[in-house]
Amino acid sequence: VQLQAFGGGLVQAGGFLRLSCTASGRPVSSYRMGWFRQAPGKEREFVATIARSGSADYYADSVKGRFTISRDNAKNMMYLQLDSVKPDDTAVYYCAAGPYYRSAWDDFRTYNYWGQGTQVTVSS
Repeated sequence: VQLQAFGGGLVQAGGFLRLSCTASGRPVSSYRMGWFRQAPGKEREFVATIARSGSADYYADSVKGRFTISRDNAKNMMYLQLDSVKPDDTAVYYCAAGPYYRSAWDDFRTYNYWGQGTQVTVSS
């Protein structure tokens, strides 16, 4: 599975942004998918994940209530809606896909496939 994330950019604090992740090579309907981010000098951290059918989603506490993950299996796409962004949200955002049966969905090692990342910069 090849993943490509796009939609990042510069946004003011309090604003919104929508990231997209497109998949090719194999249908993603059988994979759990997620978003991670990495800020300069920091480790890659979990942001959100969504089950195969889209029926269940989980978020890091730092983004809960502000970000929304979704997917469209028919289009082989995944999305992350970022609302009420903060300067601390500045990072490179990565989309990922992994086996649905792995339970550690907030661990980057769960995911086998990664996109190249898209930069999100939030100005204060």
